[in-house]
Amino acid sequence: MNLKRLTSFWLLFVSLTSSAQQFELNSQGYFNCGGIDVMAFSDFYPEGHQGGVCVIMNGHRIATNGDIRMEATPGQWQPVPKQLERKVDGNSITTTLCYPDSSRHITGFNPMVYPDYVFSYVVNVQSQGKSIVVTVDLDKPIPSFLQGKVGFNLEFFPGTLFGKPWVMDNQTGIYPQQPNSPLLMTESNIGHTGDFFAGKGLKADINHLNAEGYSPMVADDVIAAPYAEGRVFTSQPDDPYRRLTIESLTEPLKLYDGRMNHNNGWFVLRSEVKAGVTKGAVKWVITPNVVEDWRYEPVVQTSQVGYHPSQPKKVIIETDLRDRQIERAQLIRVDHNGEQVVRELSATEWGRFLRYRYLTADFSDVTHEGLYKIRYGNSLSSTFRIASNVYDRGVWQPVIEYFLPVQMCHMRVSEKYRVWHDACHMDDAQMAVVGNHIDGYVQESEALPPVEKLIKGVNVGGWHDAGDFDLRVESQAGEAYILALTYEAFKPDIDVTSIDQSKHRVEIHESDGRNDVLQQVENGVLTVVSAYRALGRLYRGIICNNLRQYVLLGDAASMTDGIAGNEDDRWLFTENNPYRALSTAANLAAASRVLKGYNDALSSECLQIAKEIFNDNNNDVLRLQAAVELYLTTGEQSYLDFILSHQDLYVKNIRNTGWFTARVAKMLSSKKDKRSKRFAEAFREALQNYQLELQKLSAETPYGVPYRPSIWGAGWDIQRFGFEYYYLTSEYPEIFAPETVYNALNFILGCHPGSNTASFASGVGARSATVAYGLNRADWSFIPGGVVSGTALIRPDFPELLEFPFLWQQTEYVLGGGSSHYLFLVLAAQKISAKNHQ
Repeated sequence: MNLKRLTSFWLLFVSLTSSAQQFELNSQGYFNCGGIDVMAFSDFYPEGHQGGVCVIMNGHRIATNGDIRMEATPGQWQPVPKQLERKVDGNSITTTLCYPDSSRHITGFNPMVYPDYVFSYVVNVQSQGKSIVVTVDLDKPIPSFLQGKVGFNLEFFPGTLFGKPWVMDNQTGIYPQQPNSPLLMTESNIGHTGDFFAGKGLKADINHLNAEGYSPMVADDVIAAPYAEGRVFTSQPDDPYRRLTIESLTEPLKLYDGRMNHNNGWFVLRSEVKAGVTKGAVKWVITPNVVEDWRYEPVVQTSQVGYHPSQPKKVIIETDLRDRQIERAQLIRVDHNGEQVVRELSATEWGRFLRYRYLTADFSDVTHEGLYKIRYGNSLSSTFRIASNVYDRGVWQPVIEYFLPVQMCHMRVSEKYRVWHDACHMDDAQMAVVGNHIDGYVQESEALPPVEKLIKGVNVGGWHDAGDFDLRVESQAGEAYILALTYEAFKPDIDVTSIDQSKHRVEIHESDGRNDVLQQVENGVLTVVSAYRALGRLYRGIICNNLRQYVLLGDAASMTDGIAGNEDDRWLFTENNPYRALSTAANLAAASRVLKGYNDALSSECLQIAKEIFNDNNNDVLRLQAAVELYLTTGEQSYLDFILSHQDLYVKNIRNTGWFTARVAKMLSSKKDKRSKRFAEAFREALQNYQLELQKLSAETPYGVPYRPSIWGAGWDIQRFGFEYYYLTSEYPEIFAPETVYNALNFILGCHPGSNTASFASGVGARSATVAYGLNRADWSFIPGGVVSGTALIRPDFPELLEFPFLWQQTEYVLGGGSSHYLFLVLAAQKISAKNHQ
């Protein structure tokens, strides 16, 4: 019996004998069979390894991005299709897609280059017993120059596969820790670029972006030769919980290693589309092993750091949706004699959220200081503390002690034996060329200032944004703003870093007699102010000028040669953007307040720039925050008059204006003039309505904060919400209870959905994100105090936080709030706890 007949017989046998448990479409629009879920185009973020056909096995995403691609091992910069339609009908999901997506061809946030092939195709995914059959029909054959290039790819997550086995027909292998030769040379698709520019926006100079040598946009010319080729492939055949078999009924399967041409690549299983074929161009049978009795093990979610005795304490227990029994949780104290159960906790039903059933148990009345765990069934939380000094050491400090110093640009950053990076980008910067660039940077001709090509005096201050090494105005001014408000609200006393701006040197764990928070405020505004001096206006930012530089993994100092005026210099961009300009004005006004008495000259310059920007822009909605910060800094009547005369705008936009205006509104409530009293009363009424809205939103999840998961991890948004909420509860505690501040912090520290309960703050807590998307991501490492984006959503309902350094939507660090909002939240919780403990 040949292989195709054997497979057909086996599928028929499975469907007849296992009808009690087979793949069926559920109400969420994906296939389910026991602990196995197969999704089809519920997500669409292919450059982020999220989309197409996706296989989740027993709580773990195994494979994803099953779709037609134009390269064997595409990366972030390769063309992706445009999804046109998705239909769910009976036992099938049918999705229509096409190439090219003209809105992304040589333009857009990150431009792509599409080869000269216009076609649409249909991917049909249907259940057949315990298997899923995927069929692809094209509307026209592939051209000869793309033969061997166009194929159906399925990407396997590498992070859990290293050292694990695979089988392809009679061939065997082990997934390797690193990509291994031989290489395979192919003709790049870049030589057959189509003419698809839609005329919207500016074009990117693709030749310049690709420069010379390796470019991630031209990375299909040298790839890894496939590890194996055959008809039937099984991944992890020795693990019943992750065994996945795929058979191709059309062209042979090939197993590739996508890390050969993209360091952040995944393993790729693919079959090519045969020349001349349209209908049935691809047909796969995907058979995950189904463990009949599998249930999702309960996940006990607590803060990885712990709790102050006076604060509310709640454990969240995430269980399988099919679990109906509620057990009692046990509070375990850990001391010199080991572990001892000290309390039984009554768990109560919260309900369904995403794909899980949630229980909660309150233990706020436990105030005895010590080490604790919580057990539910066979599941245990991490060890946590209850202590009055729980936030005093190693919780907020790593942000200031490690993360921000390591991110400092134009500096050599040392830590005893270690050099995090040498003095970098000392050749900043050249004026950007007009056109669409990368990472959202665009230089328009009307925004070009009358300056020389080489802009001097901007090689000072700033922090590298995440692993991209760029300096965005909103991340620089925004970070300085949050730090300024942190210092203003809490006056944290820390001096563990020596920073010398004149010598461009940073020494971690050496004091210099100056407050580190103020030094970091200074560092942020220096880059903004120096650019303003040089240009007579704000910059958009400074970024590398080609893609090879952009994807740099290693020492930031190796990006350029440090010699100004040559082809490797970074580019400085400008823009006409009133929103960002006025946000920066607010940021600089606040920074001016805390820098007064520390660096008076810089303080004055910040204030002068903020005033100029405010006066030069007449969009009143965008001026609201700047007016508040300028009034708090100067006390000048003109700014108060602006605030009072725009009462309706402040009240109408209370969701956005409430937190920063609360400080002024509370002051106005004590004034006797009618305008002030009228403003204060209207503002208070708007806050009361806003609080009702927040209560509704917070009640949608068991976590007690507004949280609607998306493709990107929501940690940064929740931190920002907690930061803003603190100003509301600080000024209006009778309306806004302080518990929400704790809820936001606990979300970051471990109380978040999914099986990975790690603290998003690297190096903080019993378990934390110690593999992150930072400057050292190639080493699968982390920077203490960096805060990752956090648990993301695999649509429609699977929360995920992978231990993987190249997944920016889950593990990236950023500036402009990523860590500083967290820093603020910890200090806020510390202050509230101390007040309640008195």
